[in-house]
Amino acid sequence: MLSFSSRYARWLPILAGAALIFIILDLQHLRKVGTGLFKAEPLEVIIEPDHNSIKPSNQTVQPDHKIPASASACRPLPGIEDVLVIVKTGITEALDKIPVHVRTTLRCIPNVLIVSDFEEEIDGIRTHDVFRNMSNSVRENKEFGLYNRARNHGRAGLTEQDFVKVANSAAGMGDNPGWALDKWKFLPMVVEARNYHPTAKWYFVLEADTYPFWSNLLVWLENFDSSKKWYLGNQMMISGDVFAHGGSGFALSNGAINAVADEYTKRMDAWHDRTMASWAGDCMLGIALLEIGISLTWSWPHVTGQSVWDQDAVNEAYGERPWCHAPVTFHHMTPTDIEMMYKFETEWFSDKNHSHLLYSDVFSRVVHPRLADRLDDWDNKAGTELIKEGDEEAKWTLSECAEACAQDTKCIQYSIDEAGTCKTSDLILRGVPSPGVTAGTMMWRVDSKVHSLGECENPEWVIPT
Repeated sequence: MLSFSSRYARWLPILAGAALIFIILDLQHLRKVGTGLFKAEPLEVIIEPDHNSIKPSNQTVQPDHKIPASASACRPLPGIEDVLVIVKTGITEALDKIPVHVRTTLRCIPNVLIVSDFEEEIDGIRTHDVFRNMSNSVRENKEFGLYNRARNHGRAGLTEQDFVKVANSAAGMGDNPGWALDKWKFLPMVVEARNYHPTAKWYFVLEADTYPFWSNLLVWLENFDSSKKWYLGNQMMISGDVFAHGGSGFALSNGAINAVADEYTKRMDAWHDRTMASWAGDCMLGIALLEIGISLTWSWPHVTGQSVWDQDAVNEAYGERPWCHAPVTFHHMTPTDIEMMYKFETEWFSDKNHSHLLYSDVFSRVVHPRLADRLDDWDNKAGTELIKEGDEEAKWTLSECAEACAQDTKCIQYSIDEAGTCKTSDLILRGVPSPGVTAGTMMWRVDSKVHSLGECENPEWVIPT
Protein backbone atom coordinates (compact mmCIF):
# COMPACT_ATOMS: atom_id res chain seq x y z
CA MET A 1 0.00 0.00 0.00
CA LEU A 2 1.31 3.43 -0.89
CA SER A 3 2.12 5.78 1.96
CA PHE A 4 2.84 9.51 2.05
CA SER A 5 4.68 11.54 4.58
CA SER A 6 2.68 13.96 6.67
CA ARG A 7 4.25 16.73 4.58
CA TYR A 8 2.25 15.66 1.49
CA ALA A 9 -0.78 13.99 3.06
CA ARG A 10 -2.67 17.26 3.40
CA TRP A 11 -2.60 17.73 -0.38
CA LEU A 12 -4.31 14.40 -1.19
CA PRO A 13 -7.96 15.67 -1.02
CA ILE A 14 -7.10 18.64 -3.27
CA LEU A 15 -5.24 16.52 -5.82
CA ALA A 16 -8.01 13.94 -5.91
CA GLY A 17 -10.64 16.62 -6.49
CA ALA A 18 -8.60 18.19 -9.29
CA ALA A 19 -8.15 14.84 -10.98
CA LEU A 20 -11.90 14.17 -10.86
CA ILE A 21 -12.65 17.56 -12.46
CA PHE A 22 -10.09 16.91 -15.20
CA ILE A 23 -11.67 13.54 -16.04
CA ILE A 24 -15.18 15.05 -16.23
CA LEU A 25 -14.03 17.92 -18.49
CA ASP A 26 -12.16 15.52 -20.74
CA LEU A 27 -15.23 13.33 -21.18
CA GLN A 28 -17.33 16.39 -22.03
CA HIS A 29 -14.74 17.44 -24.60
CA LEU A 30 -14.83 14.03 -26.26
CA ARG A 31 -18.62 14.22 -26.58
CA LYS A 32 -18.28 17.60 -28.30
CA VAL A 33 -15.59 16.68 -30.84
CA GLY A 34 -16.96 17.10 -34.35
CA THR A 35 -19.49 19.80 -33.52
CA GLY A 36 -17.23 22.81 -33.04
CA LEU A 37 -14.48 24.66 -34.88
CA PHE A 38 -11.99 21.79 -34.82
CA LYS A 39 -13.95 18.77 -36.03
CA ALA A 40 -12.79 15.17 -35.73
CA GLU A 41 -12.50 13.75 -39.23
CA PRO A 42 -13.47 10.14 -40.03
CA LEU A 43 -11.18 7.96 -42.10
CA GLU A 44 -11.54 9.24 -45.63
CA VAL A 45 -13.05 6.87 -48.18
CA ILE A 46 -13.02 8.26 -51.72
CA ILE A 47 -16.09 7.25 -53.70
CA GLU A 48 -16.62 8.34 -57.25
CA PRO A 49 -19.76 10.53 -57.25
CA ASP A 50 -22.79 9.90 -59.38
CA HIS A 51 -22.94 13.09 -61.43
CA ASN A 52 -26.71 13.18 -61.14
CA SER A 53 -26.98 12.40 -57.45
CA ILE A 54 -25.51 15.42 -55.67
CA LYS A 55 -28.39 16.96 -53.74
CA PRO A 56 -28.69 19.88 -51.31
CA SER A 57 -27.90 19.05 -47.71
CA ASN A 58 -30.55 19.67 -45.08
CA GLN A 59 -28.12 19.74 -42.18
CA THR A 60 -27.75 22.82 -40.00
CA VAL A 61 -24.86 25.08 -40.97
CA GLN A 62 -21.90 24.72 -38.60
CA PRO A 63 -19.74 27.88 -38.82
CA ASP A 64 -16.09 27.17 -39.61
CA HIS A 65 -14.91 30.01 -37.40
CA LYS A 66 -15.89 31.63 -34.14
CA ILE A 67 -17.47 35.06 -33.90
CA PRO A 68 -16.05 37.16 -31.03
CA ALA A 69 -17.80 36.32 -27.77
CA SER A 70 -18.34 39.98 -26.92
CA ALA A 71 -21.38 41.29 -28.80
CA SER A 72 -20.04 44.81 -28.41
CA ALA A 73 -17.10 43.84 -30.64
CA CYS A 74 -19.42 43.59 -33.64
CA ARG A 75 -21.58 46.39 -34.97
CA PRO A 76 -25.12 45.44 -36.05
CA LEU A 77 -25.39 44.10 -39.61
CA PRO A 78 -29.11 43.48 -40.14
CA GLY A 79 -29.60 40.75 -42.73
CA ILE A 80 -26.08 39.31 -42.62
CA GLU A 81 -27.48 36.10 -41.14
CA ASP A 82 -29.24 35.49 -44.48
CA VAL A 83 -25.99 35.70 -46.48
CA LEU A 84 -23.41 32.97 -47.01
CA VAL A 85 -20.05 34.63 -47.63
CA ILE A 86 -17.85 32.51 -49.91
CA VAL A 87 -14.14 33.32 -50.09
CA LYS A 88 -12.31 31.65 -52.98
CA THR A 89 -8.60 31.03 -52.48
CA GLY A 90 -5.83 28.51 -53.18
CA ILE A 91 -2.96 26.80 -51.39
CA THR A 92 -0.30 29.09 -52.86
CA GLU A 93 -1.88 32.27 -51.48
CA ALA A 94 -4.07 31.26 -48.55
CA LEU A 95 -1.48 31.62 -45.78
CA ASP A 96 -0.65 35.14 -46.97
CA LYS A 97 -4.17 36.40 -47.62
CA ILE A 98 -6.69 34.62 -45.38
CA PRO A 99 -5.40 35.56 -41.88
CA VAL A 100 -6.01 39.28 -42.36
CA HIS A 101 -9.65 38.59 -43.26
CA VAL A 102 -10.08 36.36 -40.20
CA ARG A 103 -9.14 39.25 -37.91
CA THR A 104 -10.94 41.95 -39.90
CA THR A 105 -13.65 41.49 -42.55
CA LEU A 106 -14.80 38.01 -41.42
CA ARG A 107 -14.67 38.59 -37.66
CA CYS A 108 -18.40 39.16 -37.24
CA ILE A 109 -19.83 37.20 -40.18
CA PRO A 110 -21.91 34.21 -39.02
CA ASN A 111 -21.87 32.16 -42.24
CA VAL A 112 -18.53 31.82 -44.02
CA LEU A 113 -17.32 29.19 -46.48
CA ILE A 114 -13.67 29.26 -47.59
CA VAL A 115 -13.28 27.23 -50.79
CA SER A 116 -9.80 26.24 -51.88
CA ASP A 117 -7.83 23.52 -53.64
CA PHE A 118 -6.49 22.31 -50.29
CA GLU A 119 -8.18 21.60 -46.96
CA GLU A 120 -6.47 23.02 -43.87
CA GLU A 121 -6.93 25.18 -40.78
CA ILE A 122 -5.72 28.77 -41.03
CA ASP A 123 -5.93 30.94 -37.92
CA GLY A 124 -8.96 29.06 -36.67
CA ILE A 125 -10.90 28.95 -39.93
CA ARG A 126 -11.19 25.89 -42.12
CA THR A 127 -10.73 25.81 -45.88
CA HIS A 128 -12.81 23.35 -47.92
CA ASP A 129 -11.46 21.29 -50.79
CA VAL A 130 -13.77 22.37 -53.62
CA PHE A 131 -12.64 19.46 -55.80
CA ARG A 132 -13.30 16.70 -53.27
CA ASN A 133 -16.36 15.39 -55.16
CA MET A 134 -14.86 15.74 -58.62
CA SER A 135 -14.16 12.55 -60.53
CA ASN A 136 -10.64 11.15 -60.78
CA SER A 137 -10.84 11.30 -64.56
CA VAL A 138 -11.05 15.09 -64.39
CA ARG A 139 -8.38 15.38 -61.70
CA GLU A 140 -5.95 13.49 -63.93
CA ASN A 141 -5.89 16.53 -66.19
CA LYS A 142 -2.48 18.26 -66.21
CA GLU A 143 -4.05 21.45 -64.86
CA PHE A 144 -4.68 19.55 -61.62
CA GLY A 145 -0.96 18.86 -61.11
CA LEU A 146 -0.73 21.34 -58.22
CA TYR A 147 -3.88 19.94 -56.62
CA ASN A 148 -2.73 16.32 -56.82
CA ARG A 149 0.70 17.10 -55.37
CA ALA A 150 -0.89 18.97 -52.47
CA ARG A 151 -3.47 16.23 -51.93
CA ASN A 152 -0.77 13.56 -51.75
CA HIS A 153 1.99 15.42 -49.93
CA GLY A 154 0.42 18.51 -48.36
CA ARG A 155 2.41 21.73 -48.51
CA ALA A 156 5.57 19.65 -48.84
CA GLY A 157 4.42 18.85 -52.38
CA LEU A 158 4.67 22.45 -53.53
CA THR A 159 7.55 23.65 -55.71
CA GLU A 160 9.15 27.04 -56.27
CA GLN A 161 7.42 27.23 -59.66
CA ASP A 162 4.05 27.18 -57.90
CA PHE A 163 4.82 30.56 -56.34
CA VAL A 164 6.40 32.28 -59.35
CA LYS A 165 4.58 35.45 -60.38
CA VAL A 166 3.94 35.63 -64.12
CA ALA A 167 2.79 38.54 -66.22
CA ASN A 168 -0.94 38.86 -66.75
CA SER A 169 -2.06 38.74 -70.37
CA ALA A 170 -5.27 39.03 -72.34
CA ALA A 171 -5.74 35.31 -71.65
CA GLY A 172 -4.83 35.46 -67.97
CA MET A 173 -1.77 33.82 -66.36
CA GLY A 174 -1.86 30.30 -67.74
CA ASP A 175 1.82 29.67 -66.89
CA ASN A 176 1.03 29.91 -63.18
CA PRO A 177 -0.13 26.49 -61.84
CA GLY A 178 -2.47 28.00 -59.23
CA TRP A 179 -4.06 30.35 -61.74
CA ALA A 180 -4.56 27.54 -64.29
CA LEU A 181 -6.28 25.44 -61.61
CA ASP A 182 -8.47 28.28 -60.37
CA LYS A 183 -10.82 28.24 -63.38
CA TRP A 184 -12.09 24.82 -62.31
CA LYS A 185 -13.36 26.07 -58.94
CA PHE A 186 -16.35 28.18 -59.98
CA LEU A 187 -18.89 25.52 -60.96
CA PRO A 188 -18.22 23.01 -58.16
CA MET A 189 -18.11 25.99 -55.80
CA VAL A 190 -21.82 26.71 -56.32
CA VAL A 191 -22.66 23.12 -55.38
CA GLU A 192 -20.46 23.31 -52.27
CA ALA A 193 -22.13 26.58 -51.26
CA ARG A 194 -25.65 25.27 -51.84
CA ASN A 195 -24.94 22.13 -49.84
CA TYR A 196 -23.21 24.04 -47.05
CA HIS A 197 -26.11 26.47 -46.47
CA PRO A 198 -29.13 25.59 -48.64
CA THR A 199 -31.45 28.12 -47.00
CA ALA A 200 -29.32 31.24 -47.37
CA LYS A 201 -31.09 34.04 -49.24
CA TRP A 202 -27.88 35.29 -50.83
CA TYR A 203 -24.47 33.85 -51.71
CA PHE A 204 -21.75 36.46 -52.01
CA VAL A 205 -18.46 35.35 -53.57
CA LEU A 206 -15.18 37.21 -53.21
CA GLU A 207 -11.50 36.43 -53.58
CA ALA A 208 -8.86 36.64 -50.88
CA ASP A 209 -7.55 39.98 -52.15
CA THR A 210 -11.00 41.61 -52.29
CA TYR A 211 -12.22 44.00 -49.59
CA PRO A 212 -15.99 43.92 -48.83
CA PHE A 213 -18.17 46.62 -47.27
CA TRP A 214 -20.88 44.54 -45.58
CA SER A 215 -23.14 47.43 -44.59
CA ASN A 216 -23.28 48.66 -48.18
CA LEU A 217 -23.83 45.15 -49.54
CA LEU A 218 -26.80 44.52 -47.25
CA VAL A 219 -28.50 47.82 -48.09
CA TRP A 220 -27.97 47.18 -51.81
CA LEU A 221 -29.39 43.64 -51.65
CA GLU A 222 -32.58 44.96 -50.03
CA ASN A 223 -33.53 46.19 -53.51
CA PHE A 224 -33.79 42.60 -54.83
CA ASP A 225 -36.13 39.69 -54.14
CA SER A 226 -33.86 36.79 -53.17
CA SER A 227 -36.54 34.23 -54.09
CA LYS A 228 -36.06 35.26 -57.72
CA LYS A 229 -33.02 34.41 -59.83
CA TRP A 230 -30.49 37.21 -59.50
CA TYR A 231 -26.87 37.31 -60.68
CA LEU A 232 -25.20 40.59 -59.69
CA GLY A 233 -21.63 41.54 -60.57
CA ASN A 234 -19.07 43.66 -62.39
CA GLN A 235 -19.68 43.18 -66.10
CA MET A 236 -16.88 41.64 -68.18
CA MET A 237 -16.83 40.15 -71.67
CA ILE A 238 -14.80 37.43 -73.40
CA SER A 239 -15.60 36.69 -77.04
CA GLY A 240 -19.09 38.11 -76.65
CA ASP A 241 -19.86 36.23 -73.42
CA VAL A 242 -20.86 38.62 -70.62
CA PHE A 243 -20.19 37.50 -67.04
CA ALA A 244 -19.44 38.79 -63.55
CA HIS A 245 -15.74 39.31 -62.85
CA GLY A 246 -14.78 36.94 -60.03
CA GLY A 247 -12.20 39.20 -58.41
CA SER A 248 -14.68 42.05 -58.12
CA GLY A 249 -17.06 39.89 -56.09
CA PHE A 250 -20.54 38.82 -57.18
CA ALA A 251 -23.87 37.80 -55.64
CA LEU A 252 -26.23 34.95 -56.45
CA SER A 253 -29.71 34.70 -54.99
CA ASN A 254 -31.00 31.43 -53.57
CA GLY A 255 -33.05 30.83 -56.70
CA ALA A 256 -30.07 31.43 -58.97
CA ILE A 257 -27.61 29.22 -57.10
CA ASN A 258 -30.08 26.33 -56.95
CA ALA A 259 -30.72 26.59 -60.68
CA VAL A 260 -27.07 26.69 -61.71
CA ALA A 261 -26.05 24.00 -59.20
CA ASP A 262 -28.70 21.70 -60.68
CA GLU A 263 -27.53 22.48 -64.21
CA TYR A 264 -23.92 21.66 -63.33
CA THR A 265 -24.70 18.40 -61.54
CA LYS A 266 -26.91 17.19 -64.40
CA ARG A 267 -24.28 17.79 -67.10
CA MET A 268 -20.93 17.66 -65.30
CA ASP A 269 -19.02 15.99 -68.11
CA ALA A 270 -20.15 18.57 -70.65
CA TRP A 271 -19.26 21.48 -68.37
CA HIS A 272 -15.87 19.98 -67.60
CA ASP A 273 -15.13 19.71 -71.32
CA ARG A 274 -16.10 23.35 -71.81
CA THR A 275 -14.04 24.45 -68.81
CA MET A 276 -11.01 22.67 -70.23
CA ALA A 277 -11.37 24.63 -73.46
CA SER A 278 -11.70 27.95 -71.60
CA TRP A 279 -9.27 29.97 -69.48
CA ALA A 280 -11.71 31.84 -67.21
CA GLY A 281 -13.87 30.04 -64.68
CA ASP A 282 -15.95 33.11 -63.87
CA CYS A 283 -16.82 33.29 -67.55
CA MET A 284 -17.90 29.63 -67.55
CA LEU A 285 -20.18 30.26 -64.58
CA GLY A 286 -21.70 33.22 -66.41
CA ILE A 287 -22.29 31.09 -69.51
CA ALA A 288 -23.95 28.36 -67.43
CA LEU A 289 -26.25 30.91 -65.79
CA LEU A 290 -27.18 32.50 -69.10
CA GLU A 291 -27.97 29.13 -70.67
CA ILE A 292 -30.59 28.50 -67.99
CA GLY A 293 -32.07 31.95 -68.47
CA ILE A 294 -30.27 33.97 -65.77
CA SER A 295 -28.55 37.01 -67.22
CA LEU A 296 -26.11 39.26 -65.41
CA THR A 297 -27.35 42.44 -63.75
CA TRP A 298 -24.54 44.91 -64.44
CA SER A 299 -23.44 46.18 -61.05
CA TRP A 300 -20.41 48.42 -61.50
CA PRO A 301 -19.42 50.60 -59.64
CA HIS A 302 -20.72 48.85 -56.52
CA VAL A 303 -18.33 45.99 -57.28
CA THR A 304 -15.07 46.84 -59.01
CA GLY A 305 -11.98 45.06 -60.26
CA GLN A 306 -9.72 47.89 -59.07
CA SER A 307 -8.12 48.57 -55.72
CA VAL A 308 -9.00 51.67 -53.73
CA TRP A 309 -5.81 53.22 -55.13
CA ASP A 310 -6.62 52.48 -58.79
CA GLN A 311 -10.38 53.12 -58.95
CA ASP A 312 -11.29 56.60 -60.17
CA ALA A 313 -14.23 58.01 -58.23
CA VAL A 314 -15.01 61.12 -60.28
CA ASN A 315 -15.31 60.14 -63.95
CA GLU A 316 -18.21 58.38 -65.61
CA ALA A 317 -18.06 54.83 -67.04
CA TYR A 318 -20.81 52.44 -68.18
CA GLY A 319 -23.23 55.33 -67.74
CA GLU A 320 -22.50 55.62 -64.00
CA ARG A 321 -20.33 58.01 -61.98
CA PRO A 322 -18.99 56.36 -58.80
CA TRP A 323 -18.94 59.54 -56.68
CA CYS A 324 -22.34 59.16 -54.98
CA HIS A 325 -22.52 55.35 -55.25
CA ALA A 326 -21.81 53.04 -52.33
CA PRO A 327 -18.78 50.81 -52.93
CA VAL A 328 -19.34 47.15 -52.06
CA THR A 329 -15.87 45.84 -52.98
CA PHE A 330 -12.37 46.82 -53.96
CA HIS A 331 -10.11 44.22 -55.63
CA HIS A 332 -6.31 43.73 -55.67
CA MET A 333 -6.08 44.81 -52.04
CA THR A 334 -2.94 43.77 -50.15
CA PRO A 335 -3.16 42.58 -46.53
CA THR A 336 -1.87 46.01 -45.50
CA ASP A 337 -4.58 47.68 -47.59
CA ILE A 338 -7.23 45.49 -45.96
CA GLU A 339 -6.01 46.35 -42.46
CA MET A 340 -6.06 50.05 -43.33
CA MET A 341 -9.51 49.96 -44.91
CA TYR A 342 -10.96 47.96 -42.04
CA LYS A 343 -9.66 50.50 -39.53
CA PHE A 344 -11.11 53.37 -41.57
CA GLU A 345 -14.47 51.65 -42.05
CA THR A 346 -14.73 50.73 -38.37
CA GLU A 347 -14.10 54.32 -37.33
CA TRP A 348 -16.53 55.60 -39.97
CA PHE A 349 -19.43 53.44 -38.83
CA SER A 350 -18.71 54.08 -35.16
CA ASP A 351 -20.32 57.47 -35.83
CA LYS A 352 -24.05 56.87 -35.29
CA ASN A 353 -24.84 59.38 -38.05
CA HIS A 354 -23.20 57.14 -40.66
CA SER A 355 -25.51 54.49 -42.11
CA HIS A 356 -23.63 54.07 -45.39
CA LEU A 357 -20.28 54.82 -47.00
CA LEU A 358 -19.90 56.40 -50.44
CA TYR A 359 -17.10 56.64 -52.97
CA SER A 360 -16.95 60.35 -52.18
CA ASP A 361 -16.29 59.50 -48.52
CA VAL A 362 -13.55 57.01 -49.39
CA PHE A 363 -11.95 59.50 -51.75
CA SER A 364 -12.09 62.40 -49.31
CA ARG A 365 -10.85 60.45 -46.27
CA VAL A 366 -8.55 57.80 -47.78
CA VAL A 367 -7.34 58.79 -51.26
CA HIS A 368 -7.17 62.61 -51.30
CA PRO A 369 -4.90 62.91 -48.22
CA ARG A 370 -2.38 60.65 -49.96
CA LEU A 371 -2.17 62.66 -53.20
CA ALA A 372 0.63 65.16 -53.75
CA ASP A 373 1.92 67.62 -56.34
CA ARG A 374 4.90 65.33 -56.90
CA LEU A 375 5.82 61.83 -55.77
CA ASP A 376 9.14 60.18 -56.63
CA ASP A 377 9.33 56.45 -57.34
CA TRP A 378 5.59 56.40 -57.78
CA ASP A 379 3.20 55.50 -60.62
CA ASN A 380 -0.27 57.09 -60.64
CA LYS A 381 -1.25 54.96 -63.65
CA ALA A 382 -1.51 57.85 -66.10
CA GLY A 383 -2.16 56.08 -69.37
CA THR A 384 -2.00 58.50 -72.33
CA GLU A 385 1.52 58.70 -73.74
CA LEU A 386 2.51 62.07 -75.17
CA ILE A 387 4.64 62.34 -78.31
CA LYS A 388 6.72 65.41 -78.98
CA GLU A 389 5.57 67.09 -82.15
CA GLY A 390 7.95 66.38 -85.02
CA ASP A 391 10.10 63.89 -83.10
CA GLU A 392 8.44 60.68 -81.98
CA GLU A 393 11.61 59.42 -80.27
CA ALA A 394 12.42 62.57 -78.34
CA LYS A 395 12.58 62.25 -74.55
CA TRP A 396 10.64 64.42 -72.16
CA THR A 397 11.99 66.14 -69.06
CA LEU A 398 10.01 66.26 -65.84
CA SER A 399 9.30 69.98 -66.21
CA GLU A 400 8.18 69.53 -69.83
CA CYS A 401 5.82 66.72 -68.87
CA ALA A 402 4.35 68.73 -66.01
CA GLU A 403 3.91 71.77 -68.25
CA ALA A 404 2.20 69.68 -70.95
CA CYS A 405 -0.31 68.50 -68.38
CA ALA A 406 -0.82 72.02 -67.05
CA GLN A 407 -1.58 73.31 -70.57
CA ASP A 408 -4.25 70.64 -71.12
CA THR A 409 -7.35 71.73 -69.18
CA LYS A 410 -8.55 68.11 -68.91
CA CYS A 411 -5.26 66.76 -67.55
CA ILE A 412 -5.18 66.10 -63.82
CA GLN A 413 -2.25 63.71 -63.43
CA TYR A 414 0.99 62.93 -65.26
CA SER A 415 3.98 60.62 -64.90
CA ILE A 416 7.44 60.32 -66.41
CA ASP A 417 9.85 57.38 -66.26
CA GLU A 418 13.63 57.16 -66.54
CA ALA A 419 13.35 56.64 -70.31
CA GLY A 420 11.72 60.07 -70.66
CA THR A 421 8.25 58.71 -71.46
CA CYS A 422 5.57 61.21 -70.45
CA LYS A 423 2.01 60.10 -69.77
CA THR A 424 -1.07 62.08 -68.74
CA SER A 425 -4.56 61.33 -67.45
CA ASP A 426 -7.87 62.94 -66.53
CA LEU A 427 -8.40 60.33 -63.80
CA ILE A 428 -7.57 60.85 -60.13
CA LEU A 429 -5.70 57.82 -58.79
CA ARG A 430 -3.36 57.28 -55.87
CA GLY A 431 -1.42 54.58 -57.73
CA VAL A 432 1.40 52.36 -56.49
CA PRO A 433 5.15 52.51 -55.74
CA SER A 434 7.29 52.20 -58.87
CA PRO A 435 11.08 52.75 -58.85
CA GLY A 436 12.28 55.25 -61.43
CA VAL A 437 8.86 56.78 -62.10
CA THR A 438 7.87 60.28 -60.99
CA ALA A 439 4.16 61.08 -60.63
CA GLY A 440 2.50 64.47 -60.45
CA THR A 441 -1.00 65.67 -59.66
CA MET A 442 -2.55 69.06 -60.42
CA MET A 443 -4.02 69.40 -56.94
CA TRP A 444 -5.93 72.59 -57.76
CA ARG A 445 -7.76 70.72 -60.51
CA VAL A 446 -8.52 67.87 -58.12
CA ASP A 447 -10.07 70.31 -55.65
CA SER A 448 -11.98 72.06 -58.40
CA LYS A 449 -13.35 68.75 -59.68
CA VAL A 450 -14.42 67.66 -56.20
CA HIS A 451 -16.08 71.02 -55.60
CA SER A 452 -18.03 70.73 -58.87
CA LEU A 453 -19.36 67.30 -57.87
CA GLY A 454 -20.55 68.62 -54.53
CA GLU A 455 -22.05 66.74 -51.60
CA CYS A 456 -24.13 63.60 -52.12
CA GLU A 457 -27.57 64.05 -50.57
CA ASN A 458 -28.50 60.37 -50.98
CA PRO A 459 -26.60 57.25 -52.04
CA GLU A 460 -27.12 56.06 -55.61
CA TRP A 461 -27.78 52.37 -56.24
CA VAL A 462 -27.54 50.24 -59.36
CA ILE A 463 -30.90 48.47 -59.36
CA PRO A 464 -33.21 47.20 -62.10
CA THR A 465 -35.86 49.67 -63.21
